[in-house]
Parts: sequence; structure tokens; C-alpha cells
Amino acid sequence: MSFSNKVVWVTGASSGIGKALAIELSKQNAKVILSSRKTASLELVKKECKNPQDIKIIPLDLEDYSNFKEKAAVAIVAFGKIDVLINNGGISQRSLVENTEISVDKRIMDINYLGTVALTKAILPHFIQNKAGQFAVTTSIVGKIGTPLRSSYAASKHALHGFFDSLRAENHQNNITVTLICPGFINTNVSKNALTGNGIPQGKMDAATGNGMSAEDCAKQMLKAIDKKKEEVYIAGAKEKLGVCVKRFFPKLFSVLVRKMRVT
Repeated sequence: MSFSNKVVWVTGASSGIGKALAIELSKQNAKVILSSRKTASLELVKKECKNPQDIKIIPLDLEDYSNFKEKAAVAIVAFGKIDVLINNGGISQRSLVENTEISVDKRIMDINYLGTVALTKAILPHFIQNKAGQFAVTTSIVGKIGTPLRSSYAASKHALHGFFDSLRAENHQNNITVTLICPGFINTNVSKNALTGNGIPQGKMDAATGNGMSAEDCAKQMLKAIDKKKEEVYIAGAKEKLGVCVKRFFPKLFSVLVRKMRVT
């Protein structure tokens, strides 16, 4: 992979996949900008990086996207440019549709979709001006298939695919690329932080998440896909990848199978 001296901005960088991305990028001598709501956690991630002098921290809350133009300007000044924006931040869900308050639906869409879109729009003029740039987006296998207990989460991830497919088509002439990354079950705190129907985090690890791929392996596969400028990649187990194929070619069969799918 060739990330040496590339400037990469990673959101959701305080833990999980984002943290693993930051550490791996630093090993590859990239200059990395770390963002999340948790400044103290970002400082700890910075200390774990190989070249902490090449790490900048910009606190950012995806739910509050009113000031993202200013955040983007600060990020550009940090190292003089941005080569890659990895839209990795987000939040998951563990609740049935009938038990999910509309405020929870809105919060998930604000964080996962609108926050990501707002940050993308804030950095897009910089990419257009430079006639170069890459957006990498952590969506999910659930961005391709809807499963029980993930209605709003799946909706937000499906929305990202639609938005970034359009952005890719519009900006081909500007040499701007998009890589959509669809992880399956990854062993992070995503299930602990997932919102329940009333908006309270679940607070426990799902068995499926706990048995998932390590964040470190996921990050390495993500960076390979980004480096190769792949348009879409699935980082998941065989059953999850099979689900995507069955949904595409045999939708009625998938509807039967998904009712029995273990998603926690």
C-alpha cells in the first residue's frame, strides 16, 4: 500500500475500526487527522501511533454538523491538503421498528447520514480545486440488506450508498473517487453503544459482534481497498457475503432466510 506522506482524515477515530485505521496509517507513514467527539480518547490513540508528530486532532460531533465548513478549513491547514477522507464515524441500533421512538430514527440518520454528507460537502470543494481526492465510507453489509433490529441503521447505510454513488458519477471528471466499504460483524464496541428503542445505549456486547473479525484485520483490508480505489468492497464472513448475493439474485428466498438470521 502507498499511504506514505498521504494526508488522511479519519472520523470515528477514538476507538474500534477508526482507531485501528489511525494506527495502521501511521505505520505506513501517512499524516493522519483524527476526529470524534472524545478528545481524551483521541489523545490516547495519538500516543499509540508510530509517528505522533504526524497526527493532528480535530474534535468533531457528526450529530452537530453546523460548523463543518470551519472544521474542514482547519483540517486542510493542518498539513496543507487532504488526500483521503475516511467517513468512518457512526452509531448502530438494536430495536424493533414498533418499539423505536421517532427521535431515535432521527438521531441515527443525523449521525450516520447527514453528518457524513455534511462533512463530505465541506471537503468536496477542496478536492475539486485540486482535481484529486478520495472519499472512503464505512457503510455496512446492512447497507446492502436490511435485517431485524436494524431498521434505522440499515436505512442510514442504504442512504449513504445512494448519495455516494451519485457523487462518484458527478465528479469523475474531477478525478475524485469513492470507495464504499461494507463490514460485517467486527469485534468493536458498536453493539455496546447501539441505541435501543428509547435512545439508551444497549450497553452489552452481542455474541455475533464479539465473535466478529478484529478491528485491526478490518482496517488492513479497508486500506487495501482504498489504496486500490475499489468502488465497493465487502469485509465480512462467508455467510454475510452470501446474504448480499442471495438478496440480489433471489430476493424472495432472502426474505425467508433473514427472518431466521442471528443478528445479535
